[in-house]
Amino acid sequence: MKSPFSKFLYIGFLLLGAYQAMFSRDYMQAAASFGIGLAFDPFNVEQKWGDRPVWQKAVLFANLALVAAMFGFGIGINDK
Repeated sequence: MKSPFSKFLYIGFLLLGAYQAMFSRDYMQAAASFGIGLAFDPFNVEQKWGDRPVWQKAVLFANLALVAAMFGFGIGINDK
Protein backbone atom coordinates (compact mmCIF):
# COMPACT_ATOMS: atom_id res chain seq x y z
CA MET A 1 0.00 0.00 0.00
CA LYS A 2 1.86 3.02 -1.22
CA SER A 3 -0.17 5.90 0.03
CA PRO A 4 0.63 9.24 1.61
CA PHE A 5 -1.99 8.40 4.24
CA SER A 6 -0.21 5.28 5.48
CA LYS A 7 2.06 7.33 7.76
CA PHE A 8 -0.94 9.16 9.19
CA LEU A 9 -2.86 5.91 9.70
CA TYR A 10 0.16 4.33 11.40
CA ILE A 11 0.56 7.25 13.78
CA GLY A 12 -3.20 7.41 14.33
CA PHE A 13 -3.40 3.78 15.38
CA LEU A 14 -0.40 4.24 17.68
CA LEU A 15 -2.08 7.22 19.32
CA LEU A 16 -5.36 5.32 19.61
CA GLY A 17 -3.56 2.38 21.23
CA ALA A 18 -1.77 4.69 23.64
CA TYR A 19 -5.08 6.30 24.60
CA GLN A 20 -6.71 2.92 25.12
CA ALA A 21 -3.83 1.71 27.28
CA MET A 22 -3.31 4.81 29.41
CA PHE A 23 -6.77 6.29 29.85
CA SER A 24 -9.29 3.53 29.11
CA ARG A 25 -7.14 0.77 30.64
CA ASP A 26 -8.33 -1.56 27.87
CA TYR A 27 -5.11 -3.38 27.11
CA MET A 28 -6.59 -5.91 24.68
CA GLN A 29 -8.00 -3.14 22.49
CA ALA A 30 -4.68 -1.32 22.76
CA ALA A 31 -2.89 -4.45 21.54
CA ALA A 32 -5.31 -4.67 18.62
CA SER A 33 -4.80 -1.00 17.71
CA PHE A 34 -1.03 -1.29 17.88
CA GLY A 35 -1.22 -4.45 15.75
CA ILE A 36 -3.44 -2.84 13.13
CA GLY A 37 -0.96 0.02 13.01
CA LEU A 38 1.67 -2.45 11.81
CA ALA A 39 -0.41 -3.07 8.69
CA PHE A 40 0.22 0.53 7.66
CA ASP A 41 4.00 0.42 7.32
CA PRO A 42 5.10 4.08 7.46
CA PHE A 43 8.28 3.38 5.52
CA ASN A 44 8.87 2.53 1.86
CA VAL A 45 6.97 -0.73 1.39
CA GLU A 46 8.65 -1.40 -1.95
CA GLN A 47 12.04 -1.67 -0.24
CA LYS A 48 13.06 -5.21 0.66
CA TRP A 49 13.42 -6.10 4.33
CA GLY A 50 17.15 -6.77 4.00
CA ASP A 51 17.76 -3.40 2.38
CA ARG A 52 16.04 -1.38 5.09
CA PRO A 53 18.13 0.61 7.57
CA VAL A 54 18.52 -0.87 11.03
CA TRP A 55 16.54 1.95 12.67
CA GLN A 56 13.46 1.17 10.54
CA LYS A 57 13.65 -2.49 11.50
CA ALA A 58 14.04 -1.48 15.15
CA VAL A 59 10.93 0.72 15.02
CA LEU A 60 8.82 -2.10 13.57
CA PHE A 61 10.20 -4.66 16.03
CA ALA A 62 9.54 -2.27 18.93
CA ASN A 63 5.96 -1.90 17.73
CA LEU A 64 5.60 -5.68 17.56
CA ALA A 65 7.04 -5.99 21.07
CA LEU A 66 4.53 -3.41 22.26
CA VAL A 67 1.70 -5.50 20.77
CA ALA A 68 2.96 -8.58 22.60
CA ALA A 69 3.38 -6.67 25.86
CA MET A 70 -0.12 -5.21 25.72
CA PHE A 71 -1.57 -8.61 24.86
CA GLY A 72 0.26 -10.25 27.76
CA PHE A 73 -0.63 -7.44 30.11
CA GLY A 74 -4.29 -7.65 29.08
CA ILE A 75 -4.36 -11.38 29.74
CA GLY A 76 -2.51 -10.96 33.05
CA ILE A 77 -4.84 -8.22 34.31
CA ASN A 78 -7.95 -10.26 33.42
CA ASP A 79 -6.60 -13.45 34.99
CA LYS A 80 -8.71 -14.05 38.07
